[in-house]
Amino acid sequence: MRISTNEALEKLEKTKEPFLELFKHGSLVAEIYKPDKVDLQKPHSRDEIYIVISGSGKFLNGEKTTEFKAGDFLFVKAGIEHRFLNFSDDFSTWVFFYGPEGGER
Repeated sequence: MRISTNEALEKLEKTKEPFLELFKHGSLVAEIYKPDKVDLQKPHSRDEIYIVISGSGKFLNGEKTTEFKAGDFLFVKAGIEHRFLNFSDDFSTWVFFYGPEGGER
């Protein structure tokens, strides 16, 4: 199975949502995410990983805010408030949800 970043972003452009599910296998779900100016996401019920495709900004993960850039790996535990802040217009990221509801131990 192969999905290129360009292919994923082209598919996302054809939707009205800032995210698109592209792959699912077992507990793993892979999405592409490109919010427009503001990240409105809420905490998720499963653990997740982001791998930043392009852009930069700040990332709120619980009580901690860090800077991010293309190529960075970000992990969020299930149920934790998180969002991308002050991100550049070219920001996009892969998103991977996995594991059980409530997250891994």
